[in-house]
Amino acid sequence: MSARPGSDLGLKLAGIAVALLLVELCTRSGLLPERWFPPSGEIYAEFFRLAGGRPLWVEVGRTLLGWAAGLGLGAVLAVPIGMVLGSSRTIFRLARVVIEFCRPVPPVALIPLTVLVYGTGLQAKVFLVAFAVFWPLLFQTIYGVQDVDPVAADTARSYGLGTFARFRTVVLPSATPYIATGLRIASSIALILTITEELVVGTPGLGRAIIVAQSAGGTARMYALIITTGLLGWVLNAAFGALERRVLAWHPAQRQEVAR
Repeated sequence: MSARPGSDLGLKLAGIAVALLLVELCTRSGLLPERWFPPSGEIYAEFFRLAGGRPLWVEVGRTLLGWAAGLGLGAVLAVPIGMVLGSSRTIFRLARVVIEFCRPVPPVALIPLTVLVYGTGLQAKVFLVAFAVFWPLLFQTIYGVQDVDPVAADTARSYGLGTFARFRTVVLPSATPYIATGLRIASSIALILTITEELVVGTPGLGRAIIVAQSAGGTARMYALIITTGLLGWVLNAAFGALERRVLAWHPAQRQEVAR
């Protein structure tokens, strides 16, 4: 029997409260140097002060712009290519060597080249994010297309459905859950790469704001901005999870999740 939503929320809030109390005690007792680990009360006071001003939301908007543009570009490229590669074993084998060579390249290793080509503006951020999210989306799409039930495919073919009709009624429903999972995973990867690019290159956004706060000795502000990035990641992941549950309400896995 599953726990009630209220009790589950209470346990989560209690866990957060205990963690904050432990950090506060470690700082106040001198176990952690206050110079680098200010009391959590000061950090959250700075966080709420920043949240009440426009500059923080401007930086959040800049980060979200790079995140959304890079994720969108990666999805637009990866999903159709994945559909083609997943539909043809021959084409997949032909492209596999190139894919296996490019996929292990860490996106951060491309930062010098990206800065050289695109400079330090939004384009550099979008390129790195798109490169990072392309691979998980590509493979999730390939797996989804290749996971089509052979019985369903043969049945559609025996009824005389054309290529497009089979794609719409058989292949796409099979691939959609995989693509949705890939988008949720890619969303987190995109945010990580966006913040990393801002930290390293200095493109405007939360990453650069963290570096500026650290350079100016504003330790409490630095931690407040780090908390902002964590909350942003949590909100985005929760939003994609809710969207996935809504779009895939017809899928057996989602119905089982709701039943639990």
